[in-house]
Amino acid sequence: MNSTAAKLSQLSFGEAVDRLKNVVRRTPLTYNHSLSKKYGCNVFLKREDLQVVRSYKIRGAYNMMSSLPKEQLSKGVVCASAGNHAQGFAFSCRKLGVKGVVYMPVITPQQKIQQTKMFGEDHVEIRLTGDTFDDCAIAAKRFTEVNGLTFIPPFEDLRIIEGQGTVAVEILDERPGIDYVFVPVGGGGLSAGIGSYFKTYAPNTKVIGVEPKGAPSMYEAFRHGHPVTLENIDSFVDGAAVKRVGDLTYSICKEVLDDMRLVPEGKVCTTILKLYNEDAIVVEPAGALSIAVLDDFAEEIQGKNVVCIVSGSNNDIDRMQEIKERSLQYEGLKHYFLVNFAQRPGALREFVNNILGPTDDITRFEYMQKSNKEAGPALVGIEVDSKENYERLLDSLDQHRINYTELNKDEILFNYLV
Repeated sequence: MNSTAAKLSQLSFGEAVDRLKNVVRRTPLTYNHSLSKKYGCNVFLKREDLQVVRSYKIRGAYNMMSSLPKEQLSKGVVCASAGNHAQGFAFSCRKLGVKGVVYMPVITPQQKIQQTKMFGEDHVEIRLTGDTFDDCAIAAKRFTEVNGLTFIPPFEDLRIIEGQGTVAVEILDERPGIDYVFVPVGGGGLSAGIGSYFKTYAPNTKVIGVEPKGAPSMYEAFRHGHPVTLENIDSFVDGAAVKRVGDLTYSICKEVLDDMRLVPEGKVCTTILKLYNEDAIVVEPAGALSIAVLDDFAEEIQGKNVVCIVSGSNNDIDRMQEIKERSLQYEGLKHYFLVNFAQRPGALREFVNNILGPTDDITRFEYMQKSNKEAGPALVGIEVDSKENYERLLDSLDQHRINYTELNKDEILFNYLV
């Protein structure tokens, strides 16, 4: 038996189900009419966004913590998390009556910090450090070693993996005969658990892992044949943004996942808005990954039974403007320009009358003056109602010999000014 097979044989999903049965909710597996109609198949959403801490993370955290020897558990526990693992950890600390310390990145949405405090009450202490999960994980592990406590990882432990895998147990208990399962991937705990269970009990089901394009840690691990540390990541999809997947989770995922796919952050945002507007479902960015990828499999899944794991709904309402902005940019409906207007009266009026179409809208205008006497360019944000209208807008700018720079095509300028 090879090392990976040996690890898989140690997973006990039945024992995990028993530990969790009075703690977690058996979340619904709901048929989604609009997605099923769009793709010509049966799409079911596994609603872990409706879990007791609004994500699946409680499954792994409680499964590991409740399986620790009482003497070890009583000394205290530590975790590092971008938010969801922290909430499952905090809930588990309160449920088990133990003290815990939570390390979270400084950029963690305030909503997730407040939720962690709510679930843990006086059983947890929160420490914000680092800009990414990986940064705060280093600090958390150092603190754990110095103080002789137990670290509860978000993904790199068999007990975490088997806890997350109970999601798959519920799916197959309720609906056998699933052809495709799409699973969001961060560190790989959920995908390793779900993939392991399906490959054991429903080996014909294709299990597809999905990551954000800006944080392709498992994708790159698959490509290189081993985990790699990404130098930079986009932390927008915070629940799935890690620089390096676990060695354990990678070794399992490479055996149980049929494919790894990437989804642009902008498409994730479009999916979030559609789910809210069409189905009244509120999801966080990582929770939308499994649905956002369906376009890539449109032909393959026709006539099939498909499950998308909606992993969580811990989304700070303060992020909605950014989500809308990223969606509009991805859809090609919002664009930013630096425009050098002619320095004479009426130049702006001519721009509005001659350049903009009847459905175009200026959503941002910032005039930059170089000095008291010399005028500078203006930052202009324009929203159009179709990609075709954007091409017309560019043609109009060129025909009228407007001196402009497209910021959307210059990442450095765009990030600096917008």
